[in-house]
Amino acid sequence: MCGRFVTTRPTDEIAQMFDAGPANDMPDVPDYNVCPTDPVAVVVAGRKLVSMRWGFIPSWYKTPTDGPLLINARAETIAEKPAFREACRARRCLIPATGFYEWTKDADGNRLPWYIAPEDGPLTFAGVWQVWERGDARHVTCAIVTTAANQAMSAIHHRMPVTLSPDQWALWLGEEGKGAARLMTAAPEDRFAFHRVSPAVNSNRALGAGLIEPL
Repeated sequence: MCGRFVTTRPTDEIAQMFDAGPANDMPDVPDYNVCPTDPVAVVVAGRKLVSMRWGFIPSWYKTPTDGPLLINARAETIAEKPAFREACRARRCLIPATGFYEWTKDADGNRLPWYIAPEDGPLTFAGVWQVWERGDARHVTCAIVTTAANQAMSAIHHRMPVTLSPDQWALWLGEEGKGAARLMTAAPEDRFAFHRVSPAVNSNRALGAGLIEPL
């Protein structure tokens, strides 16, 4: 899965990288501890850069907390799950990031955080998005697509986010027709480097660049 991530690129740099027009309400950066329900930068079809709530709200929820917080969508079932199947067909998005965190446990059950980032090139998560509305309440929400971890990552976690290279962005957004399903695979074995970081990041209130420094 992907439960926390890092984003450090300025909005104008992201907009230039994706050739996207940015909205006016973009999240503050850098953010070394992006948590579920936080606003995140998202690129949608039409190459628009917008802010969305990380945590997908299905259309049938009566309130934003009416059911589980859906921060991830499994690639293996996304096309069939009622919560995601329409979004998978019509509302795919790109979620820029710098790196992400995962956790292992020691013999005493303590959570040990790891920081994972690409060896080179931009990091872009495959995502899906949804507008949820009830009365005057309106939330534009997203989830990160995940898949089974590759062998290198499986030492830390059995799942990993689906990441897309620049030559795959257009297909995922639907700009190059059909075929996005074939992109929902694990990254190559040598795509990421990872290292242990301070348990400080176990708190969703932790801030600062020190969170990604090697322990």
